[in-house]
Amino acid sequence: MNSKKPAKLDRPIRVCVATCNRADYSKLHPLMTGVKEDPDMELKVLVLGCHLIDDYGSTYRMIEQDDFEIDSKLHTIVRGEDEAAMVESVGLSLVKLPDVLLRLKPDILIVHGDRFDALSLATCSALMNIRILHIEGGEMSGTIDDSIRHSITKLSHYHVCCTEGSRNRLLAMCEDNSNILLAGCPAYDTLLSADVENCEGVLRRWMDENVKPKEYIIAVQHPVTTDITTSVKMFGLMLEALEQFGARTLILFPNVDAGSKEITRLIRSRGIESHPLFNCCKNIPFAEFVKLIANAAVMIGNSSAGIREAGAFGTPVINLGTRQIGREAAENVLHVKDADTKDKILFAMRIQYKKKYPSSHIYGDGLAVPRVMKFIKEIDFTAPIQKSFVFPPLHLAPKDQDIDHILELQSAIAVDLGGTNMRVALVEMKGEIVLRKSQCMPKLNDDRIKLLISMIKEVHKEAAGKNARVLGIGISSGGRVDPYTGIVMDSTKTLEDWNTIDLPSILADELPELPVWVDNDGNCAALGERKFGLGKSEKDFITIATGTGIGGGIVLDHKLVHGISYCAGELGHIVVQFDGELCTCGNQGCVEAYASGSALTKYAVALHEQGDLFVDGMKLPNENEEVTSETLVYAARAGNKKAEAVLDRGAKALSAAILTLLHTVNPSLIIITGVLGPVYIDKVQDTIKKAALPAAQQVDIKVSKLKEPALLGAASIALDFMTRRVS
Repeated sequence: MNSKKPAKLDRPIRVCVATCNRADYSKLHPLMTGVKEDPDMELKVLVLGCHLIDDYGSTYRMIEQDDFEIDSKLHTIVRGEDEAAMVESVGLSLVKLPDVLLRLKPDILIVHGDRFDALSLATCSALMNIRILHIEGGEMSGTIDDSIRHSITKLSHYHVCCTEGSRNRLLAMCEDNSNILLAGCPAYDTLLSADVENCEGVLRRWMDENVKPKEYIIAVQHPVTTDITTSVKMFGLMLEALEQFGARTLILFPNVDAGSKEITRLIRSRGIESHPLFNCCKNIPFAEFVKLIANAAVMIGNSSAGIREAGAFGTPVINLGTRQIGREAAENVLHVKDADTKDKILFAMRIQYKKKYPSSHIYGDGLAVPRVMKFIKEIDFTAPIQKSFVFPPLHLAPKDQDIDHILELQSAIAVDLGGTNMRVALVEMKGEIVLRKSQCMPKLNDDRIKLLISMIKEVHKEAAGKNARVLGIGISSGGRVDPYTGIVMDSTKTLEDWNTIDLPSILADELPELPVWVDNDGNCAALGERKFGLGKSEKDFITIATGTGIGGGIVLDHKLVHGISYCAGELGHIVVQFDGELCTCGNQGCVEAYASGSALTKYAVALHEQGDLFVDGMKLPNENEEVTSETLVYAARAGNKKAEAVLDRGAKALSAAILTLLHTVNPSLIIITGVLGPVYIDKVQDTIKKAALPAAQQVDIKVSKLKEPALLGAASIALDFMTRRVS
């Protein structure tokens, strides 16, 4: 996350939302409502494309009925519904749009999806130096739409995507990570709260009173512009299959793409509009369409609604042809890529009709709009508008060179905020710690923040003397961290009162030139192993960090797992004994209550007070030295059986937690980091060999070779983002 605070405008942000058709309006409507209701924003609505065509339902009326004031209606569609008409429509839009945008003067233009209308909007806005926010970039649909969508991405300055896969594609397309928001689909904000059970009135309106839920089919088939002949033939086969299947069917007319004229002609030449099995319509309001999808026995065709909206309700879907191939889909979708016979389509219908699937929320959690609103407000509208790209390193010898750049050491400042110490280091690209500083962690937050700023500035200053170019700051913090905002949400007992700390914003005031990233210390240890340590070549591994507490990080398919509320990897709070020792979290029997440094220190102090810690003349090197976990380890190695029993119990607790992880995640490698790793490793390995299922025993359990995995992991976040080495 780029931590620089945006400059504020002295007026509301003028947000222009452009909508071209019934489909994109369903995605934009929740966002338009949010903008309209926000006093810091001024909504401008631009309507063009199919909204203004009678044959496609004159859907601009829906926008007016939703109480939005339309600031401009722009007729941009050249009729003909063929390839030439699409091109002419793009040209007509480019001729008309400049005057409208000059009049509306938007600070930012919001465009959606992959339509040729949206391409015109993005092209015009980019050339007129208007910031563009593109919704649903990075997706795949298997048609010319992909080329249009990715073209809009390259013209857009900011990106709101719906899935992690889409975000990764945007990064692969060299888009700046700080300008990408993984928000989910805005339509899900409405869809997931819809009352879909009360559907009788909707069924009467669009079909008839005899049609019952789960006893009808929805068919939506759009033309594929790169192969119109095949897509029209496929539509005809679908009609034949539907007629033979004999279920009541609601058919929606296609969009305005090239080939839609032929599909419409086929509907009318076969008398589908008057057929007793079929009901045909041009447009259905989104709220009613959602109810129809949720209660359908099956949805057939090639509409994105079958992939996106239907999945939220587990409605069975048959996707015909190549359109939507590549889009992320749930198990409710059955692809019939080569739908070249009626019998093949009928067979798919018999499989899917009335089949029950679990709901899937791949495309959103219902909270997209507040995320997008916050994202827009964080834009610095006073900054230069020139877009830049983040290209991966090119391993080509440049023709011109700069000796200072050759000698410059690319590096990151890494911070580890532990319960005992605050450590700040300068880490170069290969993981070498160039310099390191450590101070005792203060008790009060104000003192902690002052010390943090002071130590970072000190390291930053010394970095210049080492010819090191600092790319950013990575921070490893105890507690629960939102990695997308960098806010420490909850503290641990080892770092008390460290709650709701917005480190990126705090550091932006002092070091505005350096972007800041923050993650949990256990996660950072895993990232350090992934980039520089034993996890470098592993696809699935788990890191267990032993220190003052017990933490960890989980890497699956080379990616760090954060979890829905960012508490994945809190391995120290795996319960290994119900009604056991009290943990700092307030629960009983957590592994941290037995195996952590703080737990061992507690047991060591108890033994010392009983006179049972030092045997055979053992004593502390310094009489004023505190008894710690290290003292306990020292006593055990000197032959103290009671100290050995405490360590043995800690090892057994850690082993029990690891057994749970092995049988849940089944990784190929467990890495134990921290000072207690060598103490526990032998007993842990022995326990796993005896107690794990045979298949799970194949796991390697090793002690980390890194001295500072959390520091290195924090550095890797900054280094990876700033050099686009993202995996």
